[in-house]
Amino acid sequence: MSSKSINPNLKHQPAQRPVSAASLITELQSPSHRRALGRAITLLESTQPEDRRLADELVNLALQHEPASPTFRLGISGTPGVGKSTFIEHFGLEVANAGHRLAVLAIDPSSSLSGGSILGDKTRMEELTRHPNVFIRPSPTGGHLGGVGAASRAAVLLCEVAGYDYIIVETVGVGQAEWQVHSMTDAFLLLAQPGAGDDLQGIKRGILELADLIAVNKTDRLPEAAKQTALELRRGLHLAPARPDGWTVSVLNISALTGKGLTNILEKLREYASKMEATGYFRTRRATQRVAWLKEHAEHRLLADFRKFMNREVRTTDEPGRILDEHSSLSNTSGVILAKFYQSKHIENKNSET
Repeated sequence: MSSKSINPNLKHQPAQRPVSAASLITELQSPSHRRALGRAITLLESTQPEDRRLADELVNLALQHEPASPTFRLGISGTPGVGKSTFIEHFGLEVANAGHRLAVLAIDPSSSLSGGSILGDKTRMEELTRHPNVFIRPSPTGGHLGGVGAASRAAVLLCEVAGYDYIIVETVGVGQAEWQVHSMTDAFLLLAQPGAGDDLQGIKRGILELADLIAVNKTDRLPEAAKQTALELRRGLHLAPARPDGWTVSVLNISALTGKGLTNILEKLREYASKMEATGYFRTRRATQRVAWLKEHAEHRLLADFRKFMNREVRTTDEPGRILDEHSSLSNTSGVILAKFYQSKHIENKNSET
């Protein structure tokens, strides 16, 4: 059955690759920037060789772009069920109504079958999605660690090129690997829920010392439990190492559903941004993030090349199995395979030079 027999008005438009990175940058700064931004982020997430080359050119051009006004990048994390989507919808409206152009990068868990997003946060932020000054993009992690997607850093950059001055990055959840969102944002907001129990202990061990602001959500439903949770979090903060920026982390009680305390969060983040700008800490933090991005990009490319090499070896020669049979230890086998990988990359580089 054809698509037209299902819906005769349906007009299929296959995705088209942009003519050039320069033309896409121009589109990002035009009135039709929303569609261009969606295409650009899709390009960043692609694994096709042609798309990867174009994406690299796009990022290089974006790095040369200076935003017209200062931008603010906020990372948000919390345990599953804490109400991140509800919080972002209502807090995002506060941000947008305050005159900011807001971009939300909602990172969803990846399906193990398709590799796509499972949750689709955009469908759960209906009111925020309709706001004229808001852009929302759900993206899969693609199995990437750190609670963010492999293309998240570049996506933030492209949102700034498109004129968005307030960027929210929502991570998958909270855990020991969630440190990465801290290394790509200006501020890190941790959402906690009342009566978290063991989850609260996990937060203390994992990322409590990374948070710039903590908010205990759902105080409308469990006010007493929220007060107790906030007290435990404040005690945990006293055990954290001294901060290099001199900032004192606040723990606020809020209700994302009713909007209680959201204005306080916006004001507290403004205070934080103002102090960090005045001391030069923001510039230092972003400079450090650029180095982290370089390291992450190099590691990602190296791992992708190695996986490609291993898939080719297994598919064409079963060389890894033969080497494993010939060597007595796993470490020796790994050494032989790595040597073959480095040799293959050396040959590829020589061929590309000629």
